[in-house]
Amino acid sequence: MSRIGKKAIAVPKGVTITLDGQAITVKGPKGQLNWTVVEEIEVTHEADNLSVAPRGETARHRAMWGLSRTLIANMVKGVTEGFESNLELVGVGYRAAMKGNNLELSLGFSHPVEVAPPAGVTFVVPKQTEIKIQGIDKQVVGELAAKIRKIRPPEPYKAKGVRYAGEKVRRKEGKKK
Repeated sequence: MSRIGKKAIAVPKGVTITLDGQAITVKGPKGQLNWTVVEEIEVTHEADNLSVAPRGETARHRAMWGLSRTLIANMVKGVTEGFESNLELVGVGYRAAMKGNNLELSLGFSHPVEVAPPAGVTFVVPKQTEIKIQGIDKQVVGELAAKIRKIRPPEPYKAKGVRYAGEKVRRKEGKKK
Protein backbone atom coordinates (compact mmCIF):
# COMPACT_ATOMS: atom_id res chain seq x y z
CA MET A 1 0.00 0.00 0.00
CA SER A 2 1.21 3.45 -0.89
CA ARG A 3 1.32 5.83 2.06
CA ILE A 4 1.51 8.80 -0.28
CA GLY A 5 -1.19 7.51 -2.62
CA LYS A 6 -3.71 7.07 0.22
CA LYS A 7 -3.66 10.77 1.15
CA ALA A 8 -6.40 12.93 -0.34
CA ILE A 9 -5.40 16.08 -2.22
CA ALA A 10 -7.04 19.20 -0.78
CA VAL A 11 -8.24 21.59 -3.48
CA PRO A 12 -7.99 25.22 -2.27
CA LYS A 13 -10.52 27.90 -3.14
CA GLY A 14 -9.92 29.51 -6.52
CA VAL A 15 -8.70 26.25 -8.09
CA THR A 16 -10.92 24.37 -10.54
CA ILE A 17 -10.21 20.79 -11.54
CA THR A 18 -11.66 19.22 -14.66
CA LEU A 19 -11.60 15.46 -15.21
CA ASP A 20 -12.23 14.24 -18.75
CA GLY A 21 -11.57 10.50 -18.81
CA GLN A 22 -7.89 10.19 -17.92
CA ALA A 23 -7.09 13.85 -18.75
CA ILE A 24 -6.90 16.22 -15.79
CA THR A 25 -6.84 20.02 -16.04
CA VAL A 26 -6.02 22.24 -13.06
CA LYS A 27 -6.76 25.98 -13.31
CA GLY A 28 -5.74 28.47 -10.68
CA PRO A 29 -4.75 32.10 -10.14
CA LYS A 30 -1.24 31.57 -11.61
CA GLY A 31 -2.25 29.58 -14.70
CA GLN A 32 -3.36 26.22 -16.04
CA LEU A 33 -1.70 22.79 -16.17
CA ASN A 34 -2.78 19.64 -18.04
CA TRP A 35 -1.74 16.02 -17.59
CA THR A 36 -2.99 12.65 -18.76
CA VAL A 37 -3.18 10.13 -15.92
CA VAL A 38 -1.94 6.61 -16.75
CA GLU A 39 -4.60 3.93 -17.36
CA GLU A 40 -3.68 2.01 -14.19
CA ILE A 41 -4.91 4.86 -11.95
CA GLU A 42 -8.40 6.13 -11.22
CA VAL A 43 -8.92 9.74 -10.06
CA THR A 44 -12.13 10.76 -8.29
CA HIS A 45 -13.26 14.28 -7.39
CA GLU A 46 -15.51 14.74 -4.35
CA ALA A 47 -16.39 18.17 -2.93
CA ASP A 48 -13.04 19.90 -2.27
CA ASN A 49 -10.84 16.77 -2.33
CA LEU A 50 -9.25 14.62 -5.00
CA SER A 51 -8.45 10.98 -4.38
CA VAL A 52 -6.29 8.63 -6.40
CA ALA A 53 -6.67 4.83 -6.40
CA PRO A 54 -5.08 1.98 -8.37
CA ARG A 55 -7.31 -0.12 -10.65
CA GLY A 56 -5.36 -3.33 -9.89
CA GLU A 57 -2.80 -4.89 -7.57
CA THR A 58 0.30 -5.34 -9.76
CA ALA A 59 3.64 -3.71 -9.00
CA ARG A 60 3.11 -1.14 -11.78
CA HIS A 61 -0.30 -0.17 -10.36
CA ARG A 62 1.24 0.43 -6.93
CA ALA A 63 4.19 2.36 -8.41
CA MET A 64 1.95 4.65 -10.47
CA TRP A 65 -0.40 5.24 -7.51
CA GLY A 66 1.97 7.36 -5.39
CA LEU A 67 3.57 9.00 -8.44
CA SER A 68 0.22 10.11 -9.87
CA ARG A 69 -0.93 11.51 -6.53
CA THR A 70 2.31 13.49 -6.16
CA LEU A 71 2.16 14.88 -9.71
CA ILE A 72 -1.45 16.03 -9.26
CA ALA A 73 -0.61 17.59 -5.86
CA ASN A 74 2.31 19.45 -7.51
CA MET A 75 -0.06 20.73 -10.21
CA VAL A 76 -2.43 22.10 -7.54
CA LYS A 77 0.45 23.71 -5.63
CA GLY A 78 1.93 25.13 -8.84
CA VAL A 79 -1.22 26.97 -9.93
CA THR A 80 -1.74 28.43 -6.43
CA GLU A 81 1.77 29.20 -5.08
CA GLY A 82 4.17 28.37 -7.91
CA PHE A 83 7.66 26.90 -7.66
CA GLU A 84 11.05 28.57 -7.36
CA SER A 85 14.60 27.33 -7.73
CA ASN A 86 17.55 29.45 -6.57
CA LEU A 87 21.06 29.32 -8.03
CA GLU A 88 24.28 31.00 -6.87
CA LEU A 89 27.28 31.99 -9.00
CA VAL A 90 30.62 31.63 -7.23
CA GLY A 91 33.82 32.83 -8.90
CA VAL A 92 35.69 35.98 -9.85
CA GLY A 93 33.87 37.71 -12.71
CA TYR A 94 30.93 35.27 -12.69
CA ARG A 95 27.69 37.23 -12.97
CA ALA A 96 24.17 37.08 -14.30
CA ALA A 97 22.07 39.81 -15.92
CA MET A 98 18.73 40.08 -17.65
CA LYS A 99 18.72 40.83 -21.38
CA GLY A 100 15.04 41.30 -22.18
CA ASN A 101 13.37 38.08 -21.03
CA ASN A 102 16.58 36.08 -21.48
CA LEU A 103 19.24 35.41 -18.88
CA GLU A 104 22.79 36.38 -19.80
CA LEU A 105 25.55 34.58 -17.90
CA SER A 106 29.23 35.56 -17.75
CA LEU A 107 30.94 32.39 -16.54
CA GLY A 108 34.55 32.74 -17.61
CA PHE A 109 34.04 31.63 -21.20
CA SER A 110 35.19 33.75 -24.14
CA HIS A 111 31.56 34.78 -24.71
CA PRO A 112 28.48 35.35 -22.55
CA VAL A 113 25.96 32.49 -22.47
CA GLU A 114 22.30 33.37 -23.09
CA VAL A 115 19.48 31.20 -21.74
CA ALA A 116 15.93 31.69 -23.04
CA PRO A 117 13.12 30.78 -20.63
CA PRO A 118 10.52 28.22 -21.75
CA ALA A 119 6.84 29.19 -21.71
CA GLY A 120 5.54 29.85 -18.20
CA VAL A 121 8.98 30.37 -16.62
CA THR A 122 10.54 33.68 -15.57
CA PHE A 123 14.01 34.64 -14.37
CA VAL A 124 14.67 37.08 -11.54
CA VAL A 125 18.19 38.37 -10.81
CA PRO A 126 18.15 40.12 -7.39
CA LYS A 127 21.98 40.30 -7.30
CA GLN A 128 24.62 39.68 -9.96
CA THR A 129 25.49 36.38 -8.28
CA GLU A 130 21.95 35.09 -7.65
CA ILE A 131 19.36 33.68 -10.05
CA LYS A 132 15.75 32.82 -9.20
CA ILE A 133 13.81 30.62 -11.61
CA GLN A 134 10.05 30.86 -11.09
CA GLY A 135 7.18 28.97 -12.72
CA ILE A 136 4.06 26.87 -12.15
CA ASP A 137 5.41 23.53 -13.44
CA LYS A 138 7.83 21.94 -10.93
CA GLN A 139 9.43 19.69 -13.54
CA VAL A 140 10.18 22.53 -15.98
CA VAL A 141 11.62 24.77 -13.24
CA GLY A 142 13.86 22.01 -11.87
CA GLU A 143 15.01 20.90 -15.32
CA LEU A 144 15.92 24.47 -16.33
CA ALA A 145 17.86 24.96 -13.07
CA ALA A 146 19.79 21.75 -13.77
CA LYS A 147 20.58 22.87 -17.35
CA ILE A 148 21.90 26.24 -16.14
CA ARG A 149 24.01 24.51 -13.45
CA LYS A 150 25.38 22.14 -16.10
CA ILE A 151 26.83 25.08 -18.09
CA ARG A 152 29.53 25.56 -15.40
CA PRO A 153 29.14 23.05 -12.53
CA PRO A 154 31.08 23.72 -9.30
CA GLU A 155 34.58 22.31 -9.46
CA PRO A 156 36.10 20.62 -6.38
CA TYR A 157 39.36 22.60 -6.03
CA LYS A 158 38.18 26.21 -5.73
CA ALA A 159 34.40 25.52 -5.67
CA LYS A 160 33.86 27.96 -8.53
CA GLY A 161 30.80 27.59 -10.72
CA VAL A 162 27.00 27.63 -10.67
CA ARG A 163 25.41 25.83 -7.72
CA TYR A 164 22.04 25.50 -6.08
CA ALA A 165 21.45 27.86 -3.16
CA GLY A 166 22.75 26.18 -0.01
CA GLU A 167 24.52 23.37 -1.90
CA LYS A 168 27.67 22.12 -0.22
CA VAL A 169 30.54 21.51 -2.65
CA ARG A 170 32.91 18.75 -1.61
CA ARG A 171 36.41 20.24 -1.73
CA LYS A 172 39.59 18.41 -2.71
CA GLU A 173 43.06 19.18 -1.54
CA GLY A 174 45.44 20.61 -4.17
CA LYS A 175 48.89 19.35 -5.12
CA LYS A 176 51.42 18.83 -2.36
CA LYS A 177 55.00 20.05 -2.59
